[in-house]
Amino acid sequence: MLKHVLVPLDGSQLAEDALEHAINIIDPNGKITLIAAVDIPEIPVYGYFTTASTADFEAATRDMLPQARTYLESVAKRMANDHLTIAVDAQLGAAADVISETALKYKVDAIVMSTHGRSGLNRWLFGSVTNKVLSSHPCPVYVIPSKTKQDGHAA
Repeated sequence: MLKHVLVPLDGSQLAEDALEHAINIIDPNGKITLIAAVDIPEIPVYGYFTTASTADFEAATRDMLPQARTYLESVAKRMANDHLTIAVDAQLGAAADVISETALKYKVDAIVMSTHGRSGLNRWLFGSVTNKVLSSHPCPVYVIPSKTKQDGHAA
């Protein structure tokens, strides 16, 4: 069994679906680290994001990291049990980079993450965090597929 697993969360139920899988593969006395990446685009993509001033960017950065940490702490509290250690970490940066760097930093045995199942234009516009993490080779990555496609239809 694995001793330390990293689970990236983005606030979605889909991402949280990976938690059950992580619990199933980890040693009963193991550690799960929940990670959230706060990625605020520095250059807006017109038509998809509203433009932000430097002050807006700084305020968003200041406010969003504590919000991400609070979210992770609430998930950790729901997961609490007598044996499993749950740690949380919220960082500023691109999700794939934060996940890969955190996996290396903590020397985790594996990453357990859900994939949103985007395809076509959405995948091109937003990229695939899962593919980027897989290609960075930080450690074994368990990918939990979405049960529904991004548009809400069953897969």
